[in-house]
Parts: sequence; C-alpha cells; structure tokens
Amino acid sequence: MRHYLEVEIARQLRSHGNLRGLVAALDSNAQLKLEYDSSFTRTAAETFDARAGNCLSLTIMTAALARELGLSVSFRRVLTEESWTRHDNTLYFGGHVNIVLAPSPADLLRSLGSGGGIVVDFLPQEDLRRQLSREIGDQTVVAMFMNNRAAEAMALGSLDEAYWWARGAMTQDPRFLEAYNTLGVIYSRHGDLAHAERVFHRILALEAENASAMSNLANVFDRQGRHEAALALRARLRTIEPHPPFHFFDLAVAALKRKEYAAARDLFARELARNASYHEAHFGLAAAHIGLDDPRAAQKHLAAALDASTNRREHDLYAAKLAWLRSRRLQ
Repeated sequence: MRHYLEVEIARQLRSHGNLRGLVAALDSNAQLKLEYDSSFTRTAAETFDARAGNCLSLTIMTAALARELGLSVSFRRVLTEESWTRHDNTLYFGGHVNIVLAPSPADLLRSLGSGGGIVVDFLPQEDLRRQLSREIGDQTVVAMFMNNRAAEAMALGSLDEAYWWARGAMTQDPRFLEAYNTLGVIYSRHGDLAHAERVFHRILALEAENASAMSNLANVFDRQGRHEAALALRARLRTIEPHPPFHFFDLAVAALKRKEYAAARDLFARELARNASYHEAHFGLAAAHIGLDDPRAAQKHLAAALDASTNRREHDLYAAKLAWLRSRRLQ
C-alpha cells in the first residue's frame, strides 16, 4: 500500500495534492479498479490486495491510505432504510458507512484553505444524495468490523470464533447494541438459552422497541417451552413491525411455486418497495414476468438483479441468465 502511494500514484498526488489525488485514484476504474464484494469483511490490507470488499472493508482501506498521507479522516454511519439478507433461517441487517477525507489541520493553516472535506462512498451517487448520516468514532468502526466477523463466523458454524469476535466488538464500543444482539444469537445457537435471554433483555432495557431483540427473545422463550410468553412478545412485536423482513418475499415465492404469476409479481414488487436493492426479489420478479409472458419486463428485472448483486458468484449467475433471456428474445 505504501508502494502504491509512494510510487504508483506519486505523480498524481504531487500534481493534484494528497486529498484530490487519492480521491481520484479511488474513483478511477483505470487505477485501483475497486469492486464491491460482500462475501466477507476484509482488513485494509486484504481489501487492497483483492481490490474488493464490502462498504466497511473499502472504507477501512480508504482510511488507512488517507492517514498514511496525513489526511484528516472521519467516519460516518449512513442512516439508510432497513436492508436485510437471509442465510440458513438467520436474518442479517446490513448497515452502511462512508468516510469524509480532508486536509490535515496543519495543511489547512499553511494554505489558509477552507476545512471542507470530500465524502468517499462506495454506493452509487444517486443513493448518496438522499441519505442522512452521523459521525462515528474509530472504536465504533472497529466494533462494526468485529461484529461483521462474528456474524460471518456464525454463518459458517464457527460459534467459538464468533463468540470472541462479538465479545471483542462489545469491548471496543459498549454502546454498539448490534454486537449484543449478535452475541445473544450466538448463545442461542450454542444452546445457552439463559445467557441469550439475559442479553436480549439487556438490549430491550435500553431500546424497548428493538425488533431484532424482541424477535430473538421470543424464539428463546419458545425453545424454553414458555410459549405463552413468546406469543405475548410476538403480539407486541406485530404492533411495532406489522410485516417483518421478507414477509412479502416469502409470500411471493409461495405464489410463484403455485404458478400464480400475477400474485407473485405484485408481492415481489411490495418487497422491493421495502428493500429496493434486494437482488433475489428482482430475480423473483423476473421469473414472475417470464411466467406472464412478458420478456421485456423480465429482462429489466434480471438486469436490476445483476446491478444489485453483492458478490462475484451472484453477478455471474444473473449475467448468464440475462444473456440467455436476451438470446431467446433474438430468436
């Protein structure tokens, strides 16, 4: 990474300045050639080596490069609409972070310039313009990284590793409640239901309407045989969240299996109204349009699924299906 700064883009940094030179390198498809990949959360060095990562990995890499150049760095948590993914009956909430880069205070004094920074974000700019954000500290970014690693280890069945990542996240930022929720799920997966219950109660003591903790606690009650308590909690949850994540998606998939294509089309559209970037909903909507003999609309949503794909495997799958559909239309 130092070689990249000191040799590969040294001339660009000298001619444009460290701030604008680095931002230009991050934006250029001819230089870093960064690719979004949500497969797992990488360190700064791993992200630079792969030239790929999720938004947190890419942001961490950007911070490392910027600080090496003496730039001022501030992290921001973007307040997006809820975005969920699902793996083995476990829901994962996807947050988003970006970074503001600015000249160091010493550079500003020397140049008598303004303190305005540049936002570096790895989402499309049309999304960025509509978003609100709040500044977060380095300790929260580290907690987010550890919490991601915990969730990824849990998805692979490595519960011991997941436990220590989650504990690490809580140590880094005790106010980061997502790490507590992850720890509660790990306890539950491990069969430590009393520990899981205490963790979820702790979250709800701080956020009485935390839907994730409430849903997870209801599941713990069921596994403890406390079914009336679980029913009461779910009834309360329905007043807070009438339609949980993937509600319309699951109904749409069921309709698709019954070959009720019009109903499936409408339900997939409702899911996309809540989570516009969910690639599987776009793919399902494409399948419904094929069932309705509307290849033009199917092609549109396959292209949207391709654009919204979050790793190379999904991208290649949707690209192949889109190519097949286009070839059918040309026959």
